[in-house]
Amino acid sequence: GTDNIDIVLNELDALANIDFKVRKEHKNKKIINFIRIGTSGTIQHDIPVDSFLLSELALGFDSVVYFYSGMAGRQPEMESALLKHLHWDSNKSRPYVVKGDETLVQHFRGEGVVQGFTGSNVGFYGPQGRFLRLQPAEAGLFDKLSSFSYQGRRLTNFEMETSALYGLSALLGHRAISLNAIIANRATIAFSEDPGRTVDRLIQWTLEKLVQL
Repeated sequence: GTDNIDIVLNELDALANIDFKVRKEHKNKKIINFIRIGTSGTIQHDIPVDSFLLSELALGFDSVVYFYSGMAGRQPEMESALLKHLHWDSNKSRPYVVKGDETLVQHFRGEGVVQGFTGSNVGFYGPQGRFLRLQPAEAGLFDKLSSFSYQGRRLTNFEMETSALYGLSALLGHRAISLNAIIANRATIAFSEDPGRTVDRLIQWTLEKLVQL
């Protein structure tokens, strides 16, 4: 989840860019490439199960970036449009939109790879529109999210890490990309028959692209 991404990003950056003997930043900063390979479910009818999705943008419901100064990578106009579309409840944390690193996005684009706008949720059930015994505070939120579009960009899928990965990487001066194995389509209620194989294919494809980086 985004809470653990906060730990990982800060501590890996510290290993690369802080001299622990004198407790000061190195003068010359190292840039780290962060590549997430994970599973995800799409919310759009036309994105097939077992496809690969590249998160060009991320929508964060986690508020992690608001605890740091700076706006690197943020897309404030899209954020405002989203809040207006959702009629967002002020009791919830304000969503933010942040883009992936353009160099990595360009490198990992390819035929058959879906260009995505990924929502990163703060939980698996209620925050992603799933409910067991607890009743939803806003029953129509899932439909509102799936119908959002801004300058031709629509929300494509949900997972739980990408927004903090992109937001913190941009603030720290690193590069990040999120690659998703689509193992479910929540719009069509379709599921992968062999999700492990799809993940293995994505790992192999990513490694092949990495050696070309």
